Amino acid sequence: MPQITVDYSERLAGHFDRPGFAEALHSATVDIAAAKPPACKTQFRRTEDTVVGPDAEGHAIVHVTIGLLAGRTDETKARLTEQVLELLRQYVKPAEGLALHASAEVRDLDASYRKYDA
Repeated sequence: MPQITVDYSERLAGHFDRPGFAEALHSATVDIAAAKPPACKTQFRRTEDTVVGPDAEGHAIVHVTIGLLAGRTDETKARLTEQVLELLRQYVKPAEGLALHASAEVRDLDASYRKYDA
């Protein structure tokens, strides 16, 4: 924990500093949500197709989901979500003419969540 997943449009591949974003996001998650640095794990998933409304051209999407163990206040989750959006503004620089749709959510992991390290 935390489990972080970043879905992003393929069109952003060359315009998204993913390692820099992950490092900054891990730091923010530690500061805001009291996570432990070694526990922060981020997976990036590039998506091939992006359609916004009726338009498949000229758009790119980034959506960040952060799963935390239960116990954080709604205020803490909102602060972290706002920080995620600010970091996306810094680390994603879409090409000219490409509209960026960025979003984030912080959710509680289900009580059934378990993990192991090998």
